[in-house]
Amino acid sequence: MTVKGRIAVIGWGSLIWDLDNLAPLIEGTWLMGGGPVLPMEFSRVSPKRLQALAVCLDPKYGDPCQTNAIISIRDDIHEAAEDLRARERAKRIDQIGLIHPKSGALHTRIPELGPIFEEWCAATGAAGAVWTDLDDNFERITNQPFTLSNAVTYLNGLTGESRAEAVRYITLAPAATDTPLRRALANVEWWRTESQNVM
Repeated sequence: MTVKGRIAVIGWGSLIWDLDNLAPLIEGTWLMGGGPVLPMEFSRVSPKRLQALAVCLDPKYGDPCQTNAIISIRDDIHEAAEDLRARERAKRIDQIGLIHPKSGALHTRIPELGPIFEEWCAATGAAGAVWTDLDDNFERITNQPFTLSNAVTYLNGLTGESRAEAVRYITLAPAATDTPLRRALANVEWWRTESQNVM
């Protein structure tokens, strides 16, 4: 399956293994590696994930990572965006990015990424794309700057279900979501031990 002429949903985190209520609104399976290359890091404290660190678009701290694409059943870019907003439990529609070259519609909180999405649509023939555009909020939530050391310390301070979800989420993220924090965690003994138990 290709995305030519269709609206794509771009994913890189839990969306890959958990479409949730988006499942009836997509067609086919994930085109792994079929999305644009975007800068990402696990720099978002996620209420949905019990305060675990979730991956988000992050040009400041992230590294370029290959993303993935799946096809929306929608022909209307705004309906596709609303579907993704509902799945993400995002409070506002502006927390979902979108591009629709034919109409000139483009929304993203990171304007410098606009050309990347435009080039991807041109290269694949996609009619448009939507993606999760939640912010990197680590510093705002923790009152600490985002550093690899601070992120590892934050994760180690989580307990119970929050800690289990943090380990599960990062461990299950696609291998191509290869961020600086994920590489750093590979050298942390407690993390290696706990991630081996993720099913």
